[in-house]
Parts: sequence; structure tokens; C-alpha cells
Amino acid sequence: MGSSSPAVGVAMAAEAARAHVERIRRERFYIGREERNPLAEDIHQAVSYLSEELYSKDVHFLMELIQNAEDNDYPVDVEPSLEFVITKKDITSTGADLTLVVFNNEKGFSALNIESICRIGKSTKKGNRHLGYIGEKGIGFKSVFLVSSQPHIFSNGYQIKFSEKPSVNCDIGYIVPEWVDGKPSLDDIQAVYGCSKRLPTTTIILPLKTDKILAVKNELSSTHPEILLFLSKIRRLSVREMNDDPKASKINQISISSEVEYKMRKDIDAESYTVHLAIQENGKGKEDECTYYMWKQKFAVKPECRVQKRIEVDQWVITLAFPHGQRLNNGARSPGMYAFLPTEMVTNLPFIIQADFLLASSRESILFDNKWNRGILDCVPSAFVNAFGALLKSSSNAPLFALPPIFRFLPIQASPIMLFDSIRQSIKTKVTAEDIIPCESYTTEKIFCKPTEVSRLDRAFWRILNMAQKQGNNLQNLSLHGTFILSSYLDCQEYDDVLRFLGIGYANYGWYGKFIEGSNLVKEGPEEVYVELLSFIAENWQTKFSNTHMKHAPLIKCVSGNGSLSYYSVQYMSTTSLCICLAPNVNDLSWLICWNKELSAASGLFFMPLITQNSLNVLCRRNIMEWLRNVARLNFFTLYEYAVLVAKALHTRRLVLVYCHFLHHSHEKKYITDGNIRQLCNAMPVVDNNGCLINERNSLLVLAKGSNWAALMVSNPWKAQKYIELSADYSCAGTYAGYCTSEGQLITLLRTYAKAIDVPFLRPPNASFPSASKPLTVENALLLLQWIRNLISSGIQLPQHFLNCLRNGKWVKTSNGYNAPSGSFLTSDEWGNLLQTQSASVVVPMIDQEFYGNKISAYKVELGALGVLFELSDALKYIGNKLMPIDTTSTLSQASLFSLLKFIRYLNENHVTPVHLIERIKNGCWLKTSVGHRSPVGSILFDLEWESASAVSSLPFVHSDFYDDDIFGYKQELELLGVLTSFKQNYQLIIDNFKYPTCSVSSSVAIFMLRCVRYAAYPQNFLKRLQEWKWLKTNVGFRAPTETFLVDDKWKCILRIVDEVPLDLDYYGDEIRPYMVELKKAGLVTDLEEKQFNRV
Repeated sequence: MGSSSPAVGVAMAAEAARAHVERIRRERFYIGREERNPLAEDIHQAVSYLSEELYSKDVHFLMELIQNAEDNDYPVDVEPSLEFVITKKDITSTGADLTLVVFNNEKGFSALNIESICRIGKSTKKGNRHLGYIGEKGIGFKSVFLVSSQPHIFSNGYQIKFSEKPSVNCDIGYIVPEWVDGKPSLDDIQAVYGCSKRLPTTTIILPLKTDKILAVKNELSSTHPEILLFLSKIRRLSVREMNDDPKASKINQISISSEVEYKMRKDIDAESYTVHLAIQENGKGKEDECTYYMWKQKFAVKPECRVQKRIEVDQWVITLAFPHGQRLNNGARSPGMYAFLPTEMVTNLPFIIQADFLLASSRESILFDNKWNRGILDCVPSAFVNAFGALLKSSSNAPLFALPPIFRFLPIQASPIMLFDSIRQSIKTKVTAEDIIPCESYTTEKIFCKPTEVSRLDRAFWRILNMAQKQGNNLQNLSLHGTFILSSYLDCQEYDDVLRFLGIGYANYGWYGKFIEGSNLVKEGPEEVYVELLSFIAENWQTKFSNTHMKHAPLIKCVSGNGSLSYYSVQYMSTTSLCICLAPNVNDLSWLICWNKELSAASGLFFMPLITQNSLNVLCRRNIMEWLRNVARLNFFTLYEYAVLVAKALHTRRLVLVYCHFLHHSHEKKYITDGNIRQLCNAMPVVDNNGCLINERNSLLVLAKGSNWAALMVSNPWKAQKYIELSADYSCAGTYAGYCTSEGQLITLLRTYAKAIDVPFLRPPNASFPSASKPLTVENALLLLQWIRNLISSGIQLPQHFLNCLRNGKWVKTSNGYNAPSGSFLTSDEWGNLLQTQSASVVVPMIDQEFYGNKISAYKVELGALGVLFELSDALKYIGNKLMPIDTTSTLSQASLFSLLKFIRYLNENHVTPVHLIERIKNGCWLKTSVGHRSPVGSILFDLEWESASAVSSLPFVHSDFYDDDIFGYKQELELLGVLTSFKQNYQLIIDNFKYPTCSVSSSVAIFMLRCVRYAAYPQNFLKRLQEWKWLKTNVGFRAPTETFLVDDKWKCILRIVDEVPLDLDYYGDEIRPYMVELKKAGLVTDLEEKQFNRV
């Protein structure tokens, strides 16, 4: 009995609800009564007009549903939730393609709510804005008719639906309730919601209009995550699509939740709290989150701003939301204005404004010209300043580095809406009058000042101060020089736009000098800080500090005569004759003093402290050195600079030699680097072999004694090109400044760093080389080749004049005496013997490798650079050029030709194909033929195969009488030269060179011509000539083919009665019969039926 009591209660509630609905239908809409409601049509038109015109957008029904859900009452044990489910199931059996089902776990519709929804303008929330209601149930709900023609409501036993069409019972639409008996059932609704979950109290079912489906989907998919931000009841909102295949979902399924952590503040009638929003899209495991700092403040409604719609409201409640992190937007624009629910206004402010604004009917924006709204907006700057100050100073224990992000809430960006830009300016005016700027105190105390009392510092100077603080320097006097200094955490590039908005500028340049003079940075600060300070001043001297108090600050340390430290200002240094120098380190300095005695360098200089010098060198602060040089009149002498200075002043032979000893020992002791010693050695003057002081040179030659260059050239041929031979003094030992130099050490120094050089490493000038004009010994020739090898391997291009002397000088021993390298040959074992044995009467200049001990072959690259040739092909070309010069038309003698043919045969027998030789000589017109001197190519060596051809063509036959019969023994060699030694079916050649014979054509020649017609590639022109020419033998002499016919046995009797000439077959015999086709092509008549007779 007890278990069934809830079911009994539900049934009784449904029965009571149904009775209530029937009573409304009868009493209000006259349904079931005989008379009709006289106001039915007017009511229907009023409802229709209001529903269509209320909002300009199709889908603002969604906002109304959320607004109504916010105004609902909820049981204390539930988390207020609103769920939207899209399903393709037509659970209402209305034929809808898509249905939107809305679930709300409120307490449920009461009888009073049902009464209200069936009327116009009878909301149960009307006049209750002061109680927290944000909507008006009744006409707001009717906006669902924009997307659904038959909305259904299931709540607290009520199962009703409405239709936009006028009821057939009363001619009224929209507000006439109909009880739902069939579809959908509670089981249908449960299936949509989920069988395993408890069905919420209220369900609204909207079978969607076909033309509204896309708009509804889009609106649901773009539900803004911040929609719950200013709602006090609803804590969860979700949108999902009921689909068997989750991947087939066409809407963006989202779930939005909010958590509120209240931190009440009762001062200035305000409270602050935090709201945490989270959104999960399309079932993704990870949620997007954002926390909002909320400031809610009440302001009394100004009398001049009251309006009738809010007549019962005495206080404006303004809430500002400050997002910590990236705002949630779900890909949509982030609105800046809320009237409990979002508008579409983008204000460009970094915070959100919420208040009970009066909205345009479309909910897109507030009414700008409404005095109620303007009164609210006038209070926003004050609310912001209070919120900003509270947020900034809310935690006394918060470190300073936690404060700068708060300044991002300042409205530094201009708003596209003019009204909000004025709010922005008002906020700026108010905050600049408040103590909101954290200042640097270098104590545990936090100091906040007005923006007008604060200055920024250069970032480089901040680095110096931070270094000094870490080293223990006292910096508490930072703000004692006319301005407070902004906190270093806020004074950075990231907040430049914020600081510009607040009008906070940089401290004037004079402040830096006053601070340094009043602090202990120079005297007591560590050397690292001192160097950084000098670097900062040096970098900014010209543009910032040169005309400020900085020039009076004691910045420059130096060691005085008694060894104590003194401090001088730039002003003092510029007005006295004090000369202070800087050296890299103490070792350099002592070394310079030691050698300065020998080299007479200046003395009596003051130097900066060694620790300062070391710091400058270690940190490589060249900007400081340059500044000290230009502004403080300091002289800088590194050992290298000292050496450069001395080198320029050397003017005697002794000083030059002493200086060379100084360089040797300085480099040996690692005072001078390899790079610097090389520069110094090349810059210093030298003493030549004549004892003269030489300041300019292009190259240094080592001492002549024992050198390669002297052995090769005897004397220096390039004095005019400033190639200097060193004095013998450089090879001697010596002692200077207490340091001994052994014999030969200076020469080693000069070889290594002054480019004192010997062959084969000397780089020659573009000048003549007399040694190459005469034969060289084996040693000198190989030395010369090694010299060339070194130059080439070093990537040095041989100077042209020098190269020409080497190429054309006759210094190479060859088989033909001493020759120039250019045109000589270095043979290999494979082909060298071939040329030595037989070379067609031409002597090839081959390098005498035995003379050079067979070592010269190792220098092929170098010999090649000098013009020496190495290939047999080159030698054959050489022979060809000698036999057949390019610029001559002379012919070969009989002996020369046979010598050449024998040479070619010899090469072939040794498996060498003389391609290059043949190519060189085959095109020359040197072969004597029957038609004069011709090229071998195309010439013909006569034999019997050519006998018939010679009778009817003009061909260049080799002149056998001139060359004797011996020529026939070289057919293979002649073929290589292009001579035709056999007929080889060359019928086209005969046709191309055809000539009429001077005598009658024999039968063999005639048969040969017919073969030409058969086998030639292009016989057409030849046939034309045959048709016109009388070459065929007939019974009456020679006739043209067109005048002749061939007699068949069956036609012999006709010859007695016709006047035609038959072919003389006895003359030709049977050999001509296979050529009937060719004879017919030539015009011969072979069939009397085709012939018109002259006589019958």
C-alpha cells in the first residue's frame, strides 16, 4: 500500500490538472458552450502580433526559456539545471523532422502558472523585479511559436499543448490549452531523456518548424559559455543531440557548469565573490575553464532616471565580472553587456557589465537613449574604481609580482561604442586620482601612490639595481630624488599600454645622476655592478646624460701616484690635464714597461685599477672604452695597440731589429695572439740585404744563402715588384730587455708571420721569369713543378705573364731537344712506344722521362697547366695537324699517303683506333681522284662492281694510276678515312651522280640502271630522265622507253599490221624480264591493249 501511494498521488494530480485545463477551456474560451466568445478573434490577433513582433530574431525563444528557468523555484536538494535535447524522433506525432525537448528540474508549473500562460500579459512575475525576477512568464513563453507550431508542456501532472492555428472550437490560437492523451507519453519523454535517469519535473516539447531547424541548431550550438555568469539559480546548462551514431551529430554538444565562492564585503554596500565556469564540448574529456572575479555594488536609483517599467525598483545592482585568464567563448563573440543574459554588444572593455538594463525587443542591445540605462552606466566608473582597488589591495600578503596582471582590467582600448568610450574616459579620470600604483621601496612595506606621483626607469637601469640589491647594496633612497619609482614588476614592456593609459612616464634624465651621486653604487658596489653602470651611462650619454647632473657624478676610478683610489667626474676630467690610461691586465702592463725601456715609449701614465681593467676585459664592454676615450679623455693601450704605435715610429736599423726581438718574445710569452702577431709583422718595416730600411713591400724573400729561390733564379729578379730579400742580421742571436734570442729564431718568426718565404711557396708577381727561357737542370725543373703544384693546390691562379714565360720557355727536355711545355707530350707506357716506333714521318715532341729520372710523370696536373698534352688522341691530332695544316690546301704526296696508311694500320694492329687522327685528316681535299683532289669521304676505290656504275655516273674514283696498285692493299685503312671500297648497294649514289654516257648503252649497263630504279630510295627524278633518253635497244636502233614496247607471244602477229617498235630481246636476253615493273615505270609499253596504234 505504501509503495503505491506515490503513483496514486501522481494520478490524482494528473486528474486535477486535467479538470483544471477543461475548466479554462470552458470558462475562458467558451469551448463546450453553445455561445461563442465574442472577443475570440481579437484575442487571437493580439497574441499573434505580439509573438511575431516581440523579437527580430527567430531564435530568441531560447533566451526566454533560460530566463523563465532562472525565475523558477527549485527544491533545496537539487542543482538547478536546464537541458536541451534535439531528437529526430517525432514523439508528438505531428510530422516534425526534428524535435527540441527542454528539461528543467524546477518545482513545476502551478495552477497559477497555467492560468498565466493561457492569457496575454498576466505574468505571475510582473512587478517583482525588486525580488530578483529577471523575466515575465506568459508572453515570453509564447515566443516558442516562432519555431514550433505546437509546443507541449508536461509538468506537475499537466500534459498540455498549444497551437498557433485558431482552435476549431473557439477561433483562438496560441493560448488555448489542449490535453495530450496520446503522443507523447511519459515513456516517450523518458526515452529521450535517458532511461537510467530520473525525469525532471518540467518538460517542454517543441516539434520544430521545418524552416526553423537550421536556425535553432545554430543557436543551440553557439550557446555562449558565459550565459550562466550572472544567473543566481541555474548552475548547469547542457545541449545535446539524441543520435544512435554520435559522429553523425550536426550540433555542437556542450555542457556548461558554474560554481560560486562567495566572499562577502559589506563596505560601501558591495560584495565580491568568484565564479568558476567550465564548459565541455562534444563529449571531450577535457573541460575549458575560467574564473571570474565578481564585484556587485548597489546604487540608489536617481529620481530623474526612474521609468514606469521599473517603478518598484529603488536600487540599481551593478555587477562587474573580471575574467582571470582567457574568457570562455565557444568560438562566438564575447559580449560585454549582460541583462542577466548576454546581449550582442561588444564593448571592447576587459570586464563585463551586468545590470537590470532595459533592452531592445531583439535583445541585441540595451536602449541607449533610455534614462534608466544611462543612470546605470553613470555608476559603472565608480563601481569599477571600487572593484579595482579592492582587487588590488585585497590581500596584504600577496607579493608585488602578483599585482601587474590586475592592471589588464583597465580599459585601455577604445570602445567602438561612443557611450562606452566616455565610460572608459571617466574610469581613467577616477583611477588616476587614486593611490593604486605599487612603488619600489626595497623594503617589506608596500607603497601605493597616484599615477601622477610615479615614474618609470630604463630597463637596463633596473637590471643594474637588481644586481646591486642581490650583492647587498642599500637602495632605500631610490624614491628620495623628486619622484616615486614604479614597481619593477609593472615597469616592463608588457604593460607599456597600461602605463600610457595611466599617464605614467619615465623619470627625467637628471634623476639618474642625482641618484648615483647620492648612493654608494660607485664606491661600494661590486665591480660587476660598476661596469654595468658605466655601460649604461656610455650607451645613453649622448642622447640622455651629457647635459644633466650625470657629468658631475664621480664615475671614474683611477689609481693615483700614492697607490690609493680616487674618483673623478666627467666634468673634472674635461677641465684638467690629467691623463689616465687603460691596459688589459697587469701582466701586459709590466711587460710594456720592461720593453718600453728599449723602445723609448712614453711613461708617467695613470691607469685605472687593475680590477676594473680585468672586469672590462672579461665582460668585453667596448662601448665603455669608447665612451671613456671620447668623453673622459682616457688613453687606451693594449699591448697590440702599443706595438702598432711603436711600429709606426721605428726609424733606425737598430730599432727595427730590436722591435723584431720584442715581437718574438711577446708572442712566445703569449702576450700577442697569432692573429695580431701576423698583422704586426706585416706592418713593421724591415732591413734588406743592403742594410736599407724598407717600409713597403709585396713579399719577403728569405736569406739567399741556402735558399731554393737563389738556386733557381740566382738573383732576385723582382725587386721592381717590391720583393725584398732579408738582411743577414735577422739570422743572428741577440739579447734585449733581459731576454735572449737564439740564432735563427727571428727568421722562423718572419717565415711564420711576416710571410718571409722561399720557393716552392713563394707567390710570384705578374712579371717575367727569366729562368724559364733556358734549359733547366733536373733538380730545378722538378722544383719549378713542385712550386706550381703548391700554387695550384692553394687555389692561387698563376699570373698571366709569369705563366706565359713558363709555357713558352724552352726548358723541358724532349725527344726533339729542349722544347716549351706547351705542345709537348708526356706519354704513357701504353702508347709512347707506338709513336716512337712509327709516327707517319712526323716527330712528336715527347718529354724525356728517363732524363728526369721518371719523376716528372708525378706532375701531370702541373704540366697540364703549362700546356703539356697526355693523351694519344692529342698526339694523333698533332700528327694530323702536321700532315694536314688547318690553313693550307696542299695535298699529300704518294709517299706521305702510304706512310699515313701504314701508320693507321700499325695503330689498328696494336688495338688503337686513331679516331682523332682520322677526324682531323679525313675532311681535307688531299686525295687524288678521277675528278680532281677530293676528301677521302665519298671517294671510291674502283673494282669490277663499279664498272657499270662508272659508265652512267660521274664519281670520284681514287686515281689508281697515280697511286699504283699498292693502294688496293689498304682497303681497311681507306674505309676508316671514308673511302668506299665496295659497291654495297649504293644505288642512290649512282642516281644522285647520274650522267648520260657518251656511247650506246650496253645490255649490262641497262640492266644496272633498272636495278638502280628498283633499289634506290628516291628514283623519281632518275625515272623522268630515263623516260626521255633513248637508251633501250630496239629492232630499229636505240629508243626512249615511251617509244618502245615489249612483245608478248600472243601479240607477235599484230606486228605485221601496226607501225610500232618492239624491244630487242635478243640484245638483252632473259636478264631483262625480271625488271618489267621498272621498265613500265620508265614508260615501256608491256600490254598492246593499252597502246593506241599509229597504223592499223
